[in-house]
Amino acid sequence: MKLILFYDSSCPLCVTEMRQLQTHNNHQQLLFEDILAPDFNQRFPYIKITDASTILHGLYFPDPQQSPQLLLGLDVTCLAWKSIGKKKWLALLRWPIISFFADKCYLFFARNRYKISYLFTGKSRCKNCKINS
Repeated sequence: MKLILFYDSSCPLCVTEMRQLQTHNNHQQLLFEDILAPDFNQRFPYIKITDASTILHGLYFPDPQQSPQLLLGLDVTCLAWKSIGKKKWLALLRWPIISFFADKCYLFFARNRYKISYLFTGKSRCKNCKINS
């Protein structure tokens, strides 16, 4: 495991992306943690649920000898897809000038994800959206 993704299981679009990532997670590079799980605070006391619901959080383990790095937003998304060898084009979202605008768009999406989910799926939230563990 290289990266832990902390996702919002009440967001249909978030769960859809986690399912897509999980489908290609053949080498177990990714671990998925639901920030709304009842025991989340006990298992991850250093990740605030309010912060993680504002912007995607990830813990990256570049080397077993080093402490993990906290990543946020599109840095998490891009590393997750890179880790499984898919959507390589996402790397351009981290290029200097593009990253500024991409991050602004991501933050807009994150703030409005339930409304955007409703536009795309007809559901703004789900009660039991789960990814297979």
